[in-house]
Amino acid sequence: MFGFAIAAALAAAPPGDPCAYDRDRLLSLDQRAFDQDVEGGWRALANDPRCWIAAADLLRDYRQLHQSTASILFWHEGQLRANAGQMDAAIALFEQSRAKQRDPVGWNLYVDGTIAFLRHDRAGLQAARDKLAAVPKPADFHPVDPSGKPVAIAWPPNLNVLDGY
Repeated sequence: MFGFAIAAALAAAPPGDPCAYDRDRLLSLDQRAFDQDVEGGWRALANDPRCWIAAADLLRDYRQLHQSTASILFWHEGQLRANAGQMDAAIALFEQSRAKQRDPVGWNLYVDGTIAFLRHDRAGLQAARDKLAAVPKPADFHPVDPSGKPVAIAWPPNLNVLDGY
């Protein structure tokens, strides 16, 4: 469901423009609000498949404006581009989303598996999946939500996604 600000922008949009949004407002958000708010950030725009490229472009513009190197922004843009059929661009963005230092949750293996999937490389996908399944759970892995409450996350994260490919 669209957030109020996005719904208002869409209501004021010219007829037939499902991808209209308040660009200045979205680009002014802090990263958490821009990326994680499903009703008020880029995700509201991406709810409509016709707007995947517009949402991907918005993510790109946000990264550039804020000079952000946050891997999750590269990842989310890549997901949208892949959904829109822009596989080469998606793969390049996924490569940029790699963990640069510690990778205790196997993020880079998830990236490897996703890229293998996009390349129709079944053996590569299976190898990444098997390596991810073998990542040991760190003793200090205790995820919490924004309010500090514990969150149940299956270990290892994203294995279910690779299994679903």
